[in-house]
Amino acid sequence: MIVAFSVAPSGMPSDPSVTLSDTGEASGDQASVHEAVAAAVRIVRESGLPNRTSSMFTEIEGDWDEVMDVVRRATDEVGRFGSRVSLVLKADIRPGHTGEIDGKLDRVEQVLGR
Repeated sequence: MIVAFSVAPSGMPSDPSVTLSDTGEASGDQASVHEAVAAAVRIVRESGLPNRTSSMFTEIEGDWDEVMDVVRRATDEVGRFGSRVSLVLKADIRPGHTGEIDGKLDRVEQVLGR
């Protein structure tokens, strides 16, 4: 399966070891969540599963249990940066297929290159 997910904190940090400046909050209503997102992406990358991060989502490929475990751990980590966590998740569940995180893009590029 391939899961594309986006996770972000909101509210005050729930972990006392995370200071307000660690949340990356800017003045006014221009809040940044890059520190929390980096913490989540670090967990994904350390998982060893095929993955890709863009400006909006992180994609990860593997079997159900291993992918969902990584998503859960990344979500838990982001929870340290706020009292709430928003998780958006989209999954392509296709048993018996691997390498599709690149394969799907390769097929599109082949069509575009014709």
